[in-house]
Amino acid sequence: MAVAKLGAVVLDCPDPIALAGFYAALLGGKIEDSGEGWVDLTGTAGTQLAFQPAPGFVAPQWPRPDASQQFHLDLTVEDLDAAEKEVLALGATVLEAEDRQRTFRVYADPAGHPFCLCAG
Repeated sequence: MAVAKLGAVVLDCPDPIALAGFYAALLGGKIEDSGEGWVDLTGTAGTQLAFQPAPGFVAPQWPRPDASQQFHLDLTVEDLDAAEKEVLALGATVLEAEDRQRTFRVYADPAGHPFCLCAG
């Protein structure tokens, strides 16, 4: 049985509106700006894309073993506490999960890629 389902792919970038515009032109959909830096691309088939600002953003270089890809996954779960136990048992590490009132918690996979468990 799966622990979670993929909620969104979130890309860090210097200009979320501009990058969302690129993907909207490429994939279709509508740009929804939260006004707080978070931008969603809605109305597309498949997994939702979202964009957030990243101060000091450095673009990934591919393929290079010394420069990682830069994105994180938002994984929607029904129970944050139960899912947390399962991902930790699978080898994830906690990056930011102290605030138990938030609707998300941040972890790293065994290779170090960040992902969020999000209440859904």
